[in-house]
Amino acid sequence: MTKNRRLTRISSPVGVSPAQGYSQVVTGSGRLVVISGQVATDERGETVGVGDPDAQARQVFTNLRRCLAAVGATFDDVVKLTHFTTDIAYLTSIGAAWDEFVDPEHEPASSTVRVVALSRPELLLEVEALALVRPPRSGDFPSA
Repeated sequence: MTKNRRLTRISSPVGVSPAQGYSQVVTGSGRLVVISGQVATDERGETVGVGDPDAQARQVFTNLRRCLAAVGATFDDVVKLTHFTTDIAYLTSIGAAWDEFVDPEHEPASSTVRVVALSRPELLLEVEALALVRPPRSGDFPSA
């Protein structure tokens, strides 16, 4: 079990197989932040890394980091990531990006779902996030 500020992560609850690289349970207090599924598009909406799952995974996690930053959060605040991929073989690419962006001491809960297709045919994966962050103070959010 690891604690990070207000979050507690449990990798192996009694009677449950130990998690490898993620937490089975994450609990805590704070303000819920829900981040829509992020795909491999840049700030202009153009696809990054067509046909390259490594490049797409890095772009997806970069987009997630930017979404978290918009509310004063980091990957340390993430309690759950859900991965959608068109091919389970892309889990290696997702895992490499995960390792680059997520502190192994603060691993969120995680699920992976294989899907037939995403919103554009060139997209290989999508990741959505749930985070718990401290309650906002006045002036916390920049104008959009």
